[in-house]
Amino acid sequence: MASKLLSSAQLGSLTLENHLAMAPMTRARSLANVPGPLVAEYYAQRATAGLIITEGTSPSANGLGYARIPGLFSQEQVAGWKLTTDAVHAKGGKIFVQFMHTGRVSHPLNMPEGTEMVAPSAIAAAGDMWTDQQQMQPQPTPRALTTEEVKGLVQDFAKAAKLAVEAGFDGVELHAANGYLLEQFLNPHSNQRTDEYGGSLENRARFVLEVADATVAAIGAERTGIRLSPWSTFNDMALADDIDALYEYLATELQQRNLVYLHLINQENPKCAATIDSLRAKFTNTLILCGGYNAEQAEAELEKGRADLVAFGRDYISNPDLAERFEQHAPLTPGDQSTFYAPGPEGFHQGYTDYPTLAEKPAQA
Repeated sequence: MASKLLSSAQLGSLTLENHLAMAPMTRARSLANVPGPLVAEYYAQRATAGLIITEGTSPSANGLGYARIPGLFSQEQVAGWKLTTDAVHAKGGKIFVQFMHTGRVSHPLNMPEGTEMVAPSAIAAAGDMWTDQQQMQPQPTPRALTTEEVKGLVQDFAKAAKLAVEAGFDGVELHAANGYLLEQFLNPHSNQRTDEYGGSLENRARFVLEVADATVAAIGAERTGIRLSPWSTFNDMALADDIDALYEYLATELQQRNLVYLHLINQENPKCAATIDSLRAKFTNTLILCGGYNAEQAEAELEKGRADLVAFGRDYISNPDLAERFEQHAPLTPGDQSTFYAPGPEGFHQGYTDYPTLAEKPAQA
């Protein structure tokens, strides 16, 4: 295997074992929104990634829109996540938690009692949402946040960031991609506000930048990363007319704040490729690219200097020792898509912690 992908890398003050990142992936194994020992085992199995970025984790109760996703706003959740960070660190790994408030991508049946769906505007996302009680259900219309509530949410992210450090994480990633709350503010399709958080691209970016500022103030820029997905239409995100101007503005502002990394999702779109190259010129700290790469493609991006780290998603589900497989030119185990998300509390380990490494005897059929 070519050398750069598997050689050590620097992320701020952290030295990583290699240039591979494990991409954030929802796995729906946290009962009562608290990660347990099985979650810790799953991430520890993958600790040879240079950087692990966890599944989306809500900084507040209103952001728990999917079934069985974790949160990080209570001491019980801190204790649950500490199982994971201790297990990963014991194997020499580094791990950031991804903060994902689902916003309008949600369903009340998935949410704790006393919570509600909130978003920039009262506009429902097209599509259905899985619920354990009634399976697929249409996504309802959320309630629009007041200006005061938006400012309160900024502080929720900051409080969660402090809890992340308490739980032992090396840092946090702000999920401003894939149609969740932070991107819902960026996109005029989902943000039709008339206050300081809506209208112009600067106003639509205000919430994201205020969350970044509050997180940096809470735990430091060297512990704060962010994920963006220009040109993505996932979760009913229509393409805005000012995509390039918006994301160039964000990249410039994020660099001024000295965030430790910018994580970009590389869509299969020539326009997205051009946008990434533009953002690369404006954000000069660590840049992570993610988007269905294989080892050879990742190596090429690193050699060209287009990326500093490359994130792998589904390959890490079924190949916990992905770095070792790349090093040995070993075949990759295909993943079983039917177990990517657990359908209920039974059999959580299936398709989760039962994929063997090269050194282990293959699982019996």
